[in-house]
Amino acid sequence: MAHVQQTGSHHRPRAQAWVAAAAAAMLILTGSQVRAERAGLSGGGSPSVDPAIEPYVNHNGLQGKLSIAGSDTMRPLIAKLAAQFSSLHPAAQIAVEGTGSSAAIREFLLGLSYQRRGDKVQGRGTAGSTTVELLASSRQLTEDESKGFESNYGYRPLEVPIAMDAVAIYVNKDNPLQRLTLAEVDAIFGKDHKRGLDPITNWSQIGMGNSALAKQPVHLYGRDKRSGTREFFKHVALKDGELVDDVVEQPGSASEIIAIAQDPLGLGYAGAGFDISAVRQVPIAAQPEGPALLPSIETVTSGAYPLGRSLYLYVKKGPKDKLDPVVEEFLAFVNSRQGQETVARANFYPLTSTQVAKNRQELGLDKGAMVTVPPQDLQVAEQRIR
Repeated sequence: MAHVQQTGSHHRPRAQAWVAAAAAAMLILTGSQVRAERAGLSGGGSPSVDPAIEPYVNHNGLQGKLSIAGSDTMRPLIAKLAAQFSSLHPAAQIAVEGTGSSAAIREFLLGLSYQRRGDKVQGRGTAGSTTVELLASSRQLTEDESKGFESNYGYRPLEVPIAMDAVAIYVNKDNPLQRLTLAEVDAIFGKDHKRGLDPITNWSQIGMGNSALAKQPVHLYGRDKRSGTREFFKHVALKDGELVDDVVEQPGSASEIIAIAQDPLGLGYAGAGFDISAVRQVPIAAQPEGPALLPSIETVTSGAYPLGRSLYLYVKKGPKDKLDPVVEEFLAFVNSRQGQETVARANFYPLTSTQVAKNRQELGLDKGAMVTVPPQDLQVAEQRIR
């Protein structure tokens, strides 16, 4: 049977008690699990997959190893994709490293994998290859990162969107906050206040003057510096500004959500996939007078939700390169109906058939369907046109 190996991963004084309680809370929250359940879909099942996406054609007998490093946010998604793929290809071995986007980008740029040293193998043998062939990132590479890759390999990596997601703002379930604008989000989390509002540090400043929380400070939570979610949030919500020093940064989304669940004064940003009963998401308005929206398949895919994003796989593929067979087949699976059904079951938003077709074309996955016209026939055709 195929083996899918998963490998892992300055608080301010007033919030230390809540952070210390986070690990214990993992065991006492309802159901004793933090489950990634897509917000806005309760009772409605997983997002539907575009029926125009072609099904995956299984090529039996595939063998080889593959290491995928990247986003903590994407790790549940990549793990499900890898497990489903491996069930179709028992001789393929895939290692999924959830080191965070920024750390994984360094591995990808340098052509290394921590699997090389067995750092993350936990005594079970190296499942993946010794280089990171695919990078799972919850943000786009920066220009400097793309140039760094190009300086090592002579070409830029191929960017392949594989799903859509969103960053949500979370509060404790008992918090009555009804909405926030992007400008207020920037004033709460940002140090530079690039959206023009003065700093917001207590709940009375965001429409909670009649609440029991009115005179209480806002306790801020977020992701650590390894996280692509952190970089995306800074880029979009803070307009590339810096975060205030008061943000309690967590190494993973689950630990952050648990901290907010345990803190009545907590407010944080994380991937939209966490919808446990102990927290809730706050609707966000792009403009002060505009509608405040929660992330959903409709608001994210239409671009209406202001913190929607694509999730990417980056591929080492030069213009004349041929993909490794395991890499090629895995990408073909991801960009198939079964692959996008797996995306939906993982409670992320699947791609449209148009995006899948574009991915397959850029990856060269549909070469068999292409027709090569001899030069002499082209000349005949040109003469007829004239």
